[in-house]
Amino acid sequence: MRTSAKFVGLGAAALLVLTACNPSADESDDDATTDNGATSEVSTDISDKPEQTLHVWDQEVRGGQDEQMRLLNEAFMEKYDNITIERNSQSFEDLQTTLRLALSGADAPDVVQANNARSMMGQFVASDQLVCLDDYSEAYGWEDRFGDILSYSSYSDDAATFGEGCVYGLPQVGETVGIYYSQSKLDELGLEYPESWEELEEQLPQIVEAGEVPLVLGNIDKWPAIHVFGAIQGQYEDAENIRTLGFGNPGGEWDTDGNREAAAQMQDWANEGYFNSGVNGEDYDQVWQDFANGEGVYLIAGSWLAADLSVAMGDDVRFALPPSEGPTTTGGTGLPFAVTSAAEDNDVAAAYIDFITSDEAMQILAETGNVPVLNASQFTDSADQVVADVMTAFDELVSDGNIVPYLDWATPTMDQVMGDALQNLLAGRSTPEEFVTTIGDAYNEAQN
Repeated sequence: MRTSAKFVGLGAAALLVLTACNPSADESDDDATTDNGATSEVSTDISDKPEQTLHVWDQEVRGGQDEQMRLLNEAFMEKYDNITIERNSQSFEDLQTTLRLALSGADAPDVVQANNARSMMGQFVASDQLVCLDDYSEAYGWEDRFGDILSYSSYSDDAATFGEGCVYGLPQVGETVGIYYSQSKLDELGLEYPESWEELEEQLPQIVEAGEVPLVLGNIDKWPAIHVFGAIQGQYEDAENIRTLGFGNPGGEWDTDGNREAAAQMQDWANEGYFNSGVNGEDYDQVWQDFANGEGVYLIAGSWLAADLSVAMGDDVRFALPPSEGPTTTGGTGLPFAVTSAAEDNDVAAAYIDFITSDEAMQILAETGNVPVLNASQFTDSADQVVADVMTAFDELVSDGNIVPYLDWATPTMDQVMGDALQNLLAGRSTPEEFVTTIGDAYNEAQN
């Protein structure tokens, strides 16, 4: 991304602060009380720990994501010269595949980014493969800093309940699904970003008539369509019901008019040619790169693409929440960093997580085009256009809208069930009613 000299200076100052002090807690030993009343001693001072290697697995592979990890890791090792970080960075898809095997092996990493979903973090918690971080949360003051955000990486001890219980990880970034667009392309078409969902619906056939593809989607990996459906679902379904369904907790209902309307609209968009052709066979990364090169008008996707799109498109690319009053859309946090049960030293692993999620780290995240999960609005003035858009949108969603969980978090297999069901819906191999029944059956089976 293009970064101003002013912002580089701010980032350098933040790095100096990071290497000079522990931003979240005094370096000391603390006695913390666990839920069962036992006392566990944890240390927030790791400067005198024996020399060791901290093995970290993450999925921060894209430009700005990779850069912030590199900068923060270097700062951590400069501050703690007794700790060497060995980083294993993989794509989201690859990490999903390899992490299960790694955590059950003899050479499991110390710190991992574990998908919040029941299919990943939930199963790791149930298998005792992750460490409850409540003691460290108290010692470092994470509850005061993160507040309700901690619910996105909290589970009961048996992993039956998602959204409350013990904290198992901390995220760096806030995420929201919204709509990317090229301002110059809208100008050429004589359009403005719609102020309502109805106006968006009216624009789609107009864009087709102008010879453009209204919406672009690459869904060969199945999960991208879940995000698009979530943006549509937020227009028709009650936010509290979506939240319950996303966390996979009891009391949610898939068999509703709102969910059927959302499914029907997504299928109608496919039938009317509002998506690019062959979406189920298109690669996600290739499609957003094609969008950056001028193909398509709107891209419904997550905030994590902002940095790369900014590099490719400059100030021409913009981002906004789905157009509606008090918008409801999918979002929350990036993948939390968690401590594995195989970690060599939990104090070192927890100190690392605290370091890369500190207030100063948030500034580095913003500099590299990411959306800090905390205090995002403080960084908009110095951010590139689309990154500032995303930061503003995230704060708006949290303060005035309804941020709801990713729908595939709900059960250990919901990512596959919903991914398959959406591919069938888009291809016309199922009806909206059949889609809702399929997802509802999987949800209800998990509840029983």
